[in-house]
Amino acid sequence: MSVSGMKKQLHKASQLLNERLMGAEGTKMDEDFLRMEKSVAVIHALLAELLSKTTEFLQPNPAYRAKLSMLNGMSRIRGQGRSTGYPQTEGTLGHCMLRYGQELGAASEFGGALAGAGDALQRVAQARDALDVKVKRTFIDPLQDLHNTELKEIRYQLKKLNGRRLDFDYKKRRKGKVAVDEVRQAWDKFFTSRELAERSMFILLQNDVDRLRRLAALVAALLDFHRDAHRILLGLHGNLRDRLTAASEKPRRRFSTKKTRAGSEQGGSIGFYHQPSVTPVVSSGEQFTAPPSRPGSAIPCHADSKLVPDRPCCRAMYSFHPDHEGELDFSEGDVIVLTCQVDANWYEGTLGGQSGLFPVSYVDVLVPLPLP
Repeated sequence: MSVSGMKKQLHKASQLLNERLMGAEGTKMDEDFLRMEKSVAVIHALLAELLSKTTEFLQPNPAYRAKLSMLNGMSRIRGQGRSTGYPQTEGTLGHCMLRYGQELGAASEFGGALAGAGDALQRVAQARDALDVKVKRTFIDPLQDLHNTELKEIRYQLKKLNGRRLDFDYKKRRKGKVAVDEVRQAWDKFFTSRELAERSMFILLQNDVDRLRRLAALVAALLDFHRDAHRILLGLHGNLRDRLTAASEKPRRRFSTKKTRAGSEQGGSIGFYHQPSVTPVVSSGEQFTAPPSRPGSAIPCHADSKLVPDRPCCRAMYSFHPDHEGELDFSEGDVIVLTCQVDANWYEGTLGGQSGLFPVSYVDVLVPLPLP
């Protein structure tokens, strides 16, 4: 810095201290200028926070956002065009569902539904990626450009204007000791800076239409994303309801135990062990036929099957002791012959020569009633 420049900085500092500490009067700006200066300051602070909050809204995880910025920066340094995308939460959840749904296989109703849900959530994640790109292009980038160009230039002009004002006020205060030409020159510089800053602020504040257009673009992008997500999730919901209906209409299966003979090394029979199996519940029009017993078995293989009659029946899961006349008393494990279903909550049946009503929720149907 030259000697004259250093002297000018000292003069400005002296004037500023006199204004702050000694109460010296400085050149006042008019009300319109002060109002525009305040509005520009508000817009500057607004854009700085708005851009940050919009990015956080699109990419909520600050740790991954920082990592993503670092990785993309390294890619640019290395000259690689590929950039890493932000892992959307819907995509992460969808990937998990899709992977385990494929492992369960198409034979599993839940596995198939899980794979469908995972695929739908991944499509929602793709829609959110498209939202990120669209908001960045139509909202973030234009406002970032405004913040880095016009507003930066205006703030520079205001800073320069304040310096020239201090220089002019210092020389005016020392009028008898400073040449008149220097005072006039300082005034001309101050006036020129003031006019330039005022014009720039006026143009910025009058250009609300462009900023309104950017805000409308943000809302349109959000609307497109939510419309796409709604369409995808609505299709998934309908698919899951169809799967649920189809699964509910499948014949119910019942767990039973088979008797299997275990032989010794010498070929002799040493007893039986239980081998679990799952058998479908037969309809009311079919006879339940037990498998034939094996020769030499100490216990016939169809011993348990005799507990299941060849007509509609159910097994009690809990004991039921009636409080009203006309209800059937039974204990846990009893097999009750079904007569009819009164409504969604009550059956009518017989047990040990007694007939009566009992709750649907207390029994497990072994052979269902015929369809009406």
